[in-house]
This record gives sequence, structure tokens and C-alpha cells, in this order.
Amino acid sequence: MQVKAALALARSRGVERLDAQLLLSHALAQSRSWLIAHDDHPLAPSLQQHFVHSVERRAAGEPLAYLIGEREFHGLRFVVSPAVLVPRPETELLVDWSLAVLRASEAAPIVDLGTGSGAIAVTLARRRPDLHVTATDIDLTALQVAQLNAKQLGASIECLHGSWWQPVAGRRFQLAVSNPPYIDENDPHLPNLRHEPRHALTPGGDGLAALRQIVCGAPAHLQPGGWLLLEHGHDQGAAVRALLDDAGFTCPQTRRDLAGLERCSGACWPGDT
Repeated sequence: MQVKAALALARSRGVERLDAQLLLSHALAQSRSWLIAHDDHPLAPSLQQHFVHSVERRAAGEPLAYLIGEREFHGLRFVVSPAVLVPRPETELLVDWSLAVLRASEAAPIVDLGTGSGAIAVTLARRRPDLHVTATDIDLTALQVAQLNAKQLGASIECLHGSWWQPVAGRRFQLAVSNPPYIDENDPHLPNLRHEPRHALTPGGDGLAALRQIVCGAPAHLQPGGWLLLEHGHDQGAAVRALLDDAGFTCPQTRRDLAGLERCSGACWPGDT
């Protein structure tokens, strides 16, 4: 089987051309441009078998990132595995907003709650090496992925095992950021995400349980003038702003992603009253 035949096979199985090229590029350790220039290159039988297996998994809906073991986020390449969510482009909005509120803060302590792959924490540490970045996660395997990404990308972060605020009891931060599970358990799109860890997708019920827990614990862990920034579902902006307002935060606000959907909400903590 040659390169062009392998790509044709993938298309016949319903795999998009770009995905097929990326799968084959990964298997051959070559670029996509190399594939185009060498479409008559023969594939070894063992590589053919590996590629066909990967195509079948992709056709069944498994994320491409799991098949090639990495995903780009904010210009950095992160290791990913089925233990963590695949970083999404819309989460970059959370990173950009975090960098904006930290612009005037030097050596600020920040925490990423439920870090998963470490995409948020590691990116912030790379963009602002002066920050003191702490990342927490209840899943030890996910925390190991975050530590690996920090090491490979040359970022200095502190990784702590535990649920939300529990690992940082008694500590206060200038910024707390989180992309928690927020999908309603009855969301019709949830079955399409079956290959990703369910506990990182939905907390059950209306999808707001983790967000409620994070907002409730935030006042005890934020410095006066500190920020809490949260990613949420496109239809949860009003609910999250209400949670922030009820907890005593100042002027809750929401930002929209590139699709125009409400994606992140946050507010400033005024301090004890």
C-alpha cells in the first residue's frame, strides 16, 4: 500500500482528509507536505496495520488528539491521553482574559482548579514566568499528564492532588481560573463525547454543581482585588453571573468566544466586608 492508497482508504471509511493526513504523518514521523510530495511512498506492512487501526478508531469518533497523543493549545503542543479532556480552542479565551487581568500584577500567585492536561496552568506559566502557578486535580493520572506537559514545555508549576479548593486550604490567590465539568447530564451532545473522561465533562444534574462549589469556596481563597474566571456552557452565562453576584463579587461579566457564544464569566473579589 502506498501513501495515496492509504489516504484513499481513510476517506472511504469516512475520515476527513486532514485527519487522515495527520494520522499518517504521525505514523511516518513526516510532515503533511512530505506526504503530498511522496504519495507513491510504500508503507511497511506493520505501519499499514497501525494506520488502518487508527483510521477505524477515528471513524468510530475517537478524538484525533488521543490517536496522535498531542494537541495544540495557545501555540503550544500538549501531550494528551484519554485521562484528560482534549484542550479546546474556546478555552484560549480563558487564558487571554487571565493574562489581561494579571497585566499589572508581578509574581502573583494563581491557581488553576481541575487542571486536567495542564493546558491553562502551563500556558500561563509559559507566557508569564514570573507567576506562581498552582494546579489542582482530583485525578492523579490527569495530574501526571499536567506535570509531563509542564516538564516538556519548560514551565514551572506546582501540582497538587485534591478536589477544587481542598489542596490549597489556607492559601489566597490573585487569580483563580477553572474550566470545570459543566455539561448538563441530559445534554443530547454528551454521548458524542463518550471517549473523553465523563467526570471532566459533566458533574451531573443541571451541570452547575462544580461551578457552584468553586464560586462558594472562592472568597476564602482570593486576595482583595483578586479575580475568579470560569469557563461554562454557552447557555450558562446568566446563571454563573448570578452565582458570582450572590457570593459578593464585584460586577460579574461574561465574554463571548469567536462563535459569539457566552463562554467565560468572571468577577473581582472586593475583600472582606
